[in-house]
Amino acid sequence: MTIERTSEQSRQQRRAITGRKPSLLASRRFVDQFRSAAAHCILIAAGITFLIPFLWMLSTSLKTNLEVVAWPPVWIPHPPLWSNYPKSLTFAPFGTYTVNTAIIVGGSLLGTLISCPLVAYGFSRIEWRGRDIAFFIYLSTLMLPYQVTMIPLFIAFKHLGWVGTFLPLIVPSFFGHVFYVFLLRQFFLTIPLELSDAGRIDGAGELTIFTRIMLPLVRPALAVVALFAFLASYRDFIGPLIYLQDDSQFTISLGLQAFQREHFTEWQLLMAASTVTVLPIIILFFLAQRTFIQGIALTGVKG
Repeated sequence: MTIERTSEQSRQQRRAITGRKPSLLASRRFVDQFRSAAAHCILIAAGITFLIPFLWMLSTSLKTNLEVVAWPPVWIPHPPLWSNYPKSLTFAPFGTYTVNTAIIVGGSLLGTLISCPLVAYGFSRIEWRGRDIAFFIYLSTLMLPYQVTMIPLFIAFKHLGWVGTFLPLIVPSFFGHVFYVFLLRQFFLTIPLELSDAGRIDGAGELTIFTRIMLPLVRPALAVVALFAFLASYRDFIGPLIYLQDDSQFTISLGLQAFQREHFTEWQLLMAASTVTVLPIIILFFLAQRTFIQGIALTGVKG
């Protein structure tokens, strides 16, 4: 009787345990789904919040003078004035501003893509005494704000006679940028050393290994660095404001500021010009979104 009673109790315990498992799995699944839905709702709300200023700029660019100052605010202009866009671009020489911006952005991008991979390769793939200490000192310059170096750089460029030209905005990029060097160094560290050793065994020098083996492997990281460099140079306002003195040398950012000063009350035209200025950044982001995310994901924190 004792044995039968014990076996019966064990059967009941098994039934209770097997009955609990589906309920536990269902409750865990419900909790996971609830967390995922809550996270998506928070992200969607945050995305809409960040999108509101752009939508307001787009809406204002299509309004009339009365709709700009109307209260309550008018979100959907009726009718939309698409003529504000060509009108805003004819009030100021935005063609000249675009050419100047293209020259500065192209030169800065070229200098960044030439110098930063070379410096990052030296800090990651070549063994030399004091390399890590030198990289730590180099990386610590990230903590220096631009306001600290702004006046010394201006004095140096003034003595060189570069103030009033594009050179102060282009030449520094040929000497590397610490943040881009850091990103590329971390990517170089993820590449196996055996690839470099195989090249050395075949008689290749460091420059050959760098150009023929390493560079093709770091294309995702180079794309990220190129995107960052393009955005930084395209949106730069302080640099052109300090070094450019003639209106014919103004970039798009300075041109928008001058446009606001000359046409302060015509907000619809200013918003139209701003929308045209922002469009290249939006188009570039959507075209390079996959490469950008891939480069960020593959850039590790090794070393």
